[in-house]
Amino acid sequence: MMIPIKESADELAFSVYVQPRASKAAIVGRHEDALKIRLTAAPVGGAANKQCIQLLAKTLGLAKCDIAITSGLHHRRKQIRIRPVRRTLTPSDRTTLKKKLAALARESSQKRLD
Repeated sequence: MMIPIKESADELAFSVYVQPRASKAAIVGRHEDALKIRLTAAPVGGAANKQCIQLLAKTLGLAKCDIAITSGLHHRRKQIRIRPVRRTLTPSDRTTLKKKLAALARESSQKRLD
C-alpha cells in the first residue's frame, strides 16, 4: 500500500514518522499514512531532522537541498517536500520518485545509512 503523496506544479509532499535514537538509521516501511524512518540521532539541536533529510536524499538519489521539512520540526510526524533546486521536476522524475516511495513504504528490510 502506498503512502499519500501530494503533488503540485513543481513539488511532491508526503508525511514521515521518525523514531529517533534507534540502533540503526533506516527507512523501514509505513506507520499509518506515513513513511517510517528510524534515526540514530537524538532529537536535539536539529540532529534528527538533519539525518532524516540526509537519509531521504541518499535513498531517493536527490541532493539534500532538494528536500525540506515543511512542518513537524519538533515532532515525530513531519511533512516532507521534494522540490529540486537546480532543475524542474519532470513527469518522469515524479513517476520515478513515486515508485521509489511506494517501494520504501512496502519494504520490510532496512536501508542503512553508512
